[in-house]
Amino acid sequence: MTSSETPPGNLRIDLCICTFRRPELADALRSLASLRVREGWRLRVVVADNDDVPSACELVTGIRSELPFPIVYIHCPAANISIARNACLEAADGDFLAFLDDDETASPDWLWELVATADATGADAVLGPVRAHYQDDAPRWMRDGDFHSTLPVWVRGDILTGYTCNVLLRRASRPIAGRRFSLARGRSGGEDTEYFTRLHEAGGTIAFAPNAWVHEPVPAARAQLSWLARRRFRSGQTHGHLLDAKASPIILGKNVALASAKALYCFVAAGALVFSPRLRNRYALRGIMHAGVVSGLAGLRELQQYGDVAPKQEAGIGS
Repeated sequence: MTSSETPPGNLRIDLCICTFRRPELADALRSLASLRVREGWRLRVVVADNDDVPSACELVTGIRSELPFPIVYIHCPAANISIARNACLEAADGDFLAFLDDDETASPDWLWELVATADATGADAVLGPVRAHYQDDAPRWMRDGDFHSTLPVWVRGDILTGYTCNVLLRRASRPIAGRRFSLARGRSGGEDTEYFTRLHEAGGTIAFAPNAWVHEPVPAARAQLSWLARRRFRSGQTHGHLLDAKASPIILGKNVALASAKALYCFVAAGALVFSPRLRNRYALRGIMHAGVVSGLAGLRELQQYGDVAPKQEAGIGS
């Protein structure tokens, strides 16, 4: 099912992919060749290579002839995802800029749906869904509960933050023009959460295009409870730090008490659901996230996800 909206023509759109030692980049780029586009659109791909050495240059050069639009390659070391994201923002010159991760593939209607939603809503940013695809040997509870797919979170009918694994930005809008990703979060992760939180606080609007699908395989290294727990804890830390940045001591104390109570409730629920792995782990992971919020509110340093601590098989700076 696709949108009933027809996006406008005569647009310049930059499709941006940040990469770090991922051969899956080739599949991501090839998927863009099948995009449905309107006559008059000018598409350009920007690949930002965040490795110490230009390791993706040969791959990008070899695949240029397979795409119907130009590819710009930027070497922007090293191992800090915000450096790569900001390089894309600096290089972009279109009406819109879209981000896709280097281990994802875009559906043919991906860009069409994002632009149609941006045109219909006037939003500054439009998020799309990410569908996770598990290997056959992934734990059943994980496959049944779909713990890796990505969707926005609504708070009282509004989207307050976002992610970069599937998003379209209206480049010249006031809340976006000149805004950059935090270098301080470029190794821990959470730079996209902060970016979109600040965008929303500046008056920016975030919409959702439910049919703008991208697809992401879940490798064995990520199909583990320990990986999910680490990611949820760090996500909670980011949220806690963002809350702490604008909280008075009284509000800070209330936030710590609320997050602690939520964590305790989730851990008790997980214990009560010990014979249902899917529900048990869902509550446990939510408890870990709330524990991360407490950690962030306490000012503890966020876990580092990118850079030298990342094992070779987990290289790649996409979500």
